[in-house]
Amino acid sequence: MIMNYLKLFRVQNLIMIAAMQYIIRYGFLKLQNVGLALNDWMFALLVLATVLIAAAGYVINDVYDVETDHINKPGKNQIGKIISEEMGFNIFIGLNIVALIIGFYLSNKVMKTSFLGIFIISSMLLYLYATSWKKIAVVGNLIIALLTAFSVLIIGMFDIIPAIYSENEILMKTLLSILFDYAMFAFLVNFLREIVKDIEDINGDYNQGMNTLPILIGTERTAKISAIVGLIIVCILFWYINKNLMDNGLYFATVYGLIALIAPLVFFSIKIWNAKSQKEFHLMSKILKLVIFLGILFILVINYNIFFNAKG
Repeated sequence: MIMNYLKLFRVQNLIMIAAMQYIIRYGFLKLQNVGLALNDWMFALLVLATVLIAAAGYVINDVYDVETDHINKPGKNQIGKIISEEMGFNIFIGLNIVALIIGFYLSNKVMKTSFLGIFIISSMLLYLYATSWKKIAVVGNLIIALLTAFSVLIIGMFDIIPAIYSENEILMKTLLSILFDYAMFAFLVNFLREIVKDIEDINGDYNQGMNTLPILIGTERTAKISAIVGLIIVCILFWYINKNLMDNGLYFATVYGLIALIAPLVFFSIKIWNAKSQKEFHLMSKILKLVIFLGILFILVINYNIFFNAKG
């Protein structure tokens, strides 16, 4: 039974979200010698709230994807097999209630009550995605990518913005800018991965009357668009690494970025251009997931390089 719930919540993905947030805070922000708004246990609550909303999103998506997953992922959806649809919906509600209570508490603690809205909006977007928006070409992809970016930006909202005052304003805004850059990376790569997953799932989506991009314009055209988007991300990353790392003498981080991020994306763009089979598209999706993981570690690599240069 426990394993069924672990599969339902996509625990590996939740661990990745939590790891990303902890690495950003303790592998980057905490090393900048600035006062942050949240203490350690309050930050843990922020991570928990983020993870709970993400888990709720996975659950409600499975509730409305039973028939589609029967074709695309036979035997993997726990809803209707081990867990009833009613129970799944109740779990979705319960997880969101707990997340909103945490969000309400943290928003009041940092004296930014309006920040509760980020939790409410995220929950609503996940519900709308699961019930209708994922059926609309590109819209569903954008929603998931945007929510991934939110999981980065929420750290800045709760930990940096409430701690800004006149003496530290320049530094804090610089940190926010870096977080925004990282969120943009997460947005772009996840948007691309969502498109590739739509190609993977085209058979089940078509049978359920969805209008994803591969269904509208075909698998071959969507694959070529994915290749172009991949190359655009490569160009952006190359420019960013050259401007912010190479020009500042962070050569180890530069090499890491070239090998761990740019090289896999170039490989992805070349291979997906002529990809045909579901097996090939599944591999492309896995490569993008790897890039996301290596991107999470990128912040640690950059800070290690800065520390190493300072000692030298």
